[in-house]
Amino acid sequence: MILIKKYKFNLVFSLFVLLSFSTLFILIYNIFYYSPILGYDAEAHFSYVDYLSRYLPREIRLPGPNETREYFNPPLGYLVPSIAQLICRNFIQSSNILADCQPVYGKVTQVFQSVLYIATLLMNLYTLKLYNKSNNLVNVSYLILVSLLAVNYRTISMIRGEPYILFFLSLFLLIIFKVEKNNYILDFKYIFFTGVVIACIALSRQWGFLLFPPLIILLFSANSKTKYFRFWAYSSSLGALLSSWFYIGLYQRFGSFTSFNMESKGLDFSNQNYSFYIPNSKHLEYLFFKPIRPHLDNQFFSILYSDLWGDYWGYFSFTSRNLAVGRNQLQIGDLMARVNIISILTSLIIVSFCYLTFKKHKSSLFIRYINLAIFVSFFGYLLFAITFPTSSGDTIKSTYIIQAFHLMVFLASIYFHELEKTNKKIYYSVLFLLLGIYFHNFQTYLSHFPINYYP
Repeated sequence: MILIKKYKFNLVFSLFVLLSFSTLFILIYNIFYYSPILGYDAEAHFSYVDYLSRYLPREIRLPGPNETREYFNPPLGYLVPSIAQLICRNFIQSSNILADCQPVYGKVTQVFQSVLYIATLLMNLYTLKLYNKSNNLVNVSYLILVSLLAVNYRTISMIRGEPYILFFLSLFLLIIFKVEKNNYILDFKYIFFTGVVIACIALSRQWGFLLFPPLIILLFSANSKTKYFRFWAYSSSLGALLSSWFYIGLYQRFGSFTSFNMESKGLDFSNQNYSFYIPNSKHLEYLFFKPIRPHLDNQFFSILYSDLWGDYWGYFSFTSRNLAVGRNQLQIGDLMARVNIISILTSLIIVSFCYLTFKKHKSSLFIRYINLAIFVSFFGYLLFAITFPTSSGDTIKSTYIIQAFHLMVFLASIYFHELEKTNKKIYYSVLFLLLGIYFHNFQTYLSHFPINYYP
């Protein structure tokens, strides 16, 4: 009996190590085989970095719409590449220093964001260890679920603010868990640290604000309403104090705290066609037979699904700027079709485990927060897509709402982890099924461009 238990522990540990090394391989591979200049709106993000770095270290001057169409983004995600740009231009001799340093700071950003992603996983593993009352960080249930999200690897490989949201979200979850456990004691260190994390989320990307409304909603169901209110009032006030300068600046310059590079058409569900909400037969056919652009034609859920598990927009799998001259995009379209079909199982497992975790642990305010944050993030993003409609649906990218998928995986992993103790047969059956899907989908995690390719 002891030998069986030891074997099972070693099996779980071995799988954890295997997935860990597999993740490292993917991150390192993509650093060599993918250039951030190929990413979403990459030229605009590079222009943001070039403008910001031009005035460093003397001052922080943020760009406007004349400098980049991504002017509305908070600056935190651009600081590392800007510092790398600053260092690079002091070491090279060139007639066009800004352009020649772009490949350098692009790679520096990829390395830094890869480290940030690993730190995110470790922080979530630590929080899950505390919640599950485990003896160590080994949690293959969480690691396999989060490793299946193809969107992770594209997001990390580009110059974006979302990797920072994921990291600070992992800290935020740890804070929420600990302050609930300590009954919202007004400890200055907790309040200060929480305020800084809130500010960093706000200064990473505007999507981060969708993580805050659940805290307001939960006030009405908190056991100690006064303590809860005071802790979060002090922390959020500090967070607002540290981050509001950017949003006040947007309002002063552009007349809106949440300025954007498109004109809002207002919140009207008629802004989008019926097919935006409900896929028609043609969309469903493409979803499972050729899920690459432009086949899904501004269909919200189909594009989000295809971009989460595969690569609908083609930023990893072919030259996204021109479908006609892409690298093997038709064959890759067949791969993405199989990925979409098999990922139905993954989606059902995650959604089911999320529900079962919430059902079993809904007395925990920590679990209720995660559940609400998932809903608010998805619903808020849907309202954004309705308010700023496009004919191609190019505002629909799973990267933009990656926080919701990570929250779902975190929540689902709690029930999955408990399943190992309550029903080992089901646990190992699901685990090996997910491992099979992971290796089947492995090509979607890797760039399909030549090594060191730079257009």
